[in-house]
Amino acid sequence: MTATVTETERRTEAAQTGAGQAERTARLARVLLPLAFGVLALIAWDLIVRINDIPHYILPGPLLVIETLIADWHTLYPSLLVTIQITLMALAVAVAGGVTLAILFTQSKWIELSFFPYAVILQVTPIVAIAPLILIYVDSTHAALLICAWIVAFFPILSNTTLGLNSADHNLINLFQLYGASRWQLLWHLRLPAAMPYFLGGLKIAGGLALIGAIVAEFAAGTAGTESGLAYRILEAGYRLNIPRMFASLILISLTGIVIFLFFTFLSHMVLRKWHESAMKREN
Repeated sequence: MTATVTETERRTEAAQTGAGQAERTARLARVLLPLAFGVLALIAWDLIVRINDIPHYILPGPLLVIETLIADWHTLYPSLLVTIQITLMALAVAVAGGVTLAILFTQSKWIELSFFPYAVILQVTPIVAIAPLILIYVDSTHAALLICAWIVAFFPILSNTTLGLNSADHNLINLFQLYGASRWQLLWHLRLPAAMPYFLGGLKIAGGLALIGAIVAEFAAGTAGTESGLAYRILEAGYRLNIPRMFASLILISLTGIVIFLFFTFLSHMVLRKWHESAMKREN
């Protein structure tokens, strides 16, 4: 009997050890595989430029782009801060407005039927087409850029949060109503927790879209001077055929988008890991 128990324990420990090793291997693969692919892509880029002797004003090599990023940091960094400021402000306004309106939608079907079609119209209208109009009608360029970025980021928050609030278990809703829960109690204790995964998913999408909206609005505005963002630096570099600076600006924009996405992915994991099945599966 003792020998059987010991053998069972050994098998359990071996299975746990194997599962732990597989998990560590998977974590390393998530980091190393993208890095390896990125290094290979940079090497291929550099080789193409060198072998074909491509001029830097057509396609600069990665080393030249990095050198330009370091040399022009004093110019690019303030523009990066301007773009990040517009992006985060637009995202904050989109979250506040989207969540509030989604709550109103769930409280009244008449409000949803009245306003949701206009939210859809706002989403499907290309921001490139309406940005010049906003710049005409709004006196402050900074406010116009903020509105453009907000328009792009608003709908994912609204639609995902509305879907999440309406996805609460109907059996639990009936149970809450059976015990005489008020609308506020139903919203706070059931609908909002049920909507949290949907809201966080929409937040990851809206973060990148807010950055895109800010860049597109800056392109349309063509702002210059101390209040100019990275989009203007790209335009300026294009006019001057300073293609390495253009690539450096693009790299900063891409890195900003990646950081925003990773931050909200981490936030989603930290919020959901203790109770939501999607995050718990990744942890196990």
